[in-house]
Amino acid sequence: MSYETQDGQPKLLENVTERTSRDAINDRERYSRQVLFAPIGEQGQLRLARGHAAIVGVGATGAATAGLLARAGVGRITLIDRDYVEPSNLQRQVLFDEDDARECLPKAEAARRHLALVNSGIRVTAQIADLTPRNAEALIANADVVLDCTDNFETRYLINDLCVRDGRPWIYAAAVGAYAATMNILPRAANIDATYQPTACLACLFPASPTGNVETCDTAGILSTAVNFAASLQATETLKLLTGQPDRMRRTLLAYDLWTGERSEVAAGTPRADCEVCDRRSFRALAGEGRAPITLCGRNAVQIHEHARPVDLAALARRLEPLGEVRANGLLLRFRTPPHTITVFPDGRALIQGTTDVGRARSLYARYIGA
Repeated sequence: MSYETQDGQPKLLENVTERTSRDAINDRERYSRQVLFAPIGEQGQLRLARGHAAIVGVGATGAATAGLLARAGVGRITLIDRDYVEPSNLQRQVLFDEDDARECLPKAEAARRHLALVNSGIRVTAQIADLTPRNAEALIANADVVLDCTDNFETRYLINDLCVRDGRPWIYAAAVGAYAATMNILPRAANIDATYQPTACLACLFPASPTGNVETCDTAGILSTAVNFAASLQATETLKLLTGQPDRMRRTLLAYDLWTGERSEVAAGTPRADCEVCDRRSFRALAGEGRAPITLCGRNAVQIHEHARPVDLAALARRLEPLGEVRANGLLLRFRTPPHTITVFPDGRALIQGTTDVGRARSLYARYIGA
């Protein structure tokens, strides 16, 4: 396992367990039932072992998808997440337990640790980071497919820009309330099995981010069953792609309400003429246009990610201890000064809870972390 920060870049943690003949679980036995499934078979299983999936967002959907892919034998999984485990996550985020919540472990690292216990024969890398135009290319480098498990369209447009530009497949997934949705995006000139016809991209169907009263988990709640439904669809489509069967992938935006049974599909089989992204090749999200360095982050909180500089968490803890309650675990630091809680990550990013006032959040950051 490595753990380092360079030039303000996110922490990198990875686990590749060396198995001995005494304690190794035989892969033939591990994957025997999956290999019996004819569309995968032994050759498909070998292809999965060579596959690399990058998962952006390791909350409810991301945790479920990561678990499914790890158990399926996808050889390399990169986990990218900016957040930490809280008690409210345990109802639906299947890779985490009460100890993770008590320790406020970053979700990417907590997930990595649990996946290492599930399958020691794959490589899992945790990136504790907010995906931004500055770091996106490095974070998902060499991935065969990118899986969107985020909770905001700002990041989805960024993923769409980067993947369309590089010809890399990606899969959109979302869940809120009892509702689940997913869509496969297969760009032109893809770098893996580029024998398929390209689909629409996200901007083809959504030229602009949805506006108005958009429901979120914080306002509408969420059922774990909706999460796992979305994750199952997303993981299955990933298996099709990584086993070299993109022709089997669904070419629609699928939405399903598990509570009412209502289902809808929107055709997404061909790119839209004059699409800003996949036709005109204009990548505004990747260029960072319109992206604020300070954003609302739900949970009555503001995220500050404008300071890309390493922070010495141990030194910061010593400085803050006389001023309030401090908890640190080497991966993040939490400082409580009622009514606010400030969570600081090693790359200088911070979550300020207890306010939605950007000015107030910036002031608290400058006061306790530094301008």
